[in-house]
Amino acid sequence: MRYFILVFAIILGVASCDSSKSATKKDGFADGPVVNDTLRIANDSLEYEIIIIEPGFNSWLVTQFPEDYYSLNFLENQNTFFVAEYNRRVLNPSGFNAELYPIQINYEYNVDYGKEVNYLLYNYFIFFQRTYNQKLK
Repeated sequence: MRYFILVFAIILGVASCDSSKSATKKDGFADGPVVNDTLRIANDSLEYEIIIIEPGFNSWLVTQFPEDYYSLNFLENQNTFFVAEYNRRVLNPSGFNAELYPIQINYEYNVDYGKEVNYLLYNYFIFFQRTYNQKLK
């Protein structure tokens, strides 16, 4: 049985423990306490699950363009690139912070995950880059 699991709970749980990583006002994030956000999307028929646990992600997501703004093709192309770069960094712990890139993302490019999953994954990568001052492109 093939499972597509994005283990953001583990990735982000570990990544969010580092106190040196903080959002700044210039990035558009509010100062003050941030509540842990958990977002879970699953589709048992396709056997995938995406879990995103990241402080401030849900409140940031509502400020972004809606899902209908993007085409599915655009989201899939962006995610293909982001996942490849992210996984490259996971495999190079001496060159990149292993706390930010602890585990590979199993994203199969030939699987139709649908627009909602691709939209959330794309926005997570944008959030990740802004929050942790990373450039995946």
